[in-house]
Amino acid sequence: MIKELDRVVLADRIDEADLEIGDIGTVVFVYKQQKGYEVEFMLFTGETVAVVSVLPSQVRSIRDREIAHVRAIA
Repeated sequence: MIKELDRVVLADRIDEADLEIGDIGTVVFVYKQQKGYEVEFMLFTGETVAVVSVLPSQVRSIRDREIAHVRAIA
C-alpha cells in the first residue's frame, strides 16, 4: 500500500509536466480510499519540477534491486 511520503516510480508519461516513465517522486497526499495520489517530482537540488495528481495505475512502489537513473530536463 502506498502512503504519504513514500517514494514512487512513474509508470506513465505525463507530457504536460515533462515527466517520463521511471521518474521518481514523493507522495505528498493520498486521496480517499487510495483512488489517487498527489506526487511531487524534484531535482536533486531540491527544486520542485512538478506536483501532479495521478491514478494508482500511473505509479508504483520502488522495488528491491532497482537503481536510480538520471536525466536532464529542459
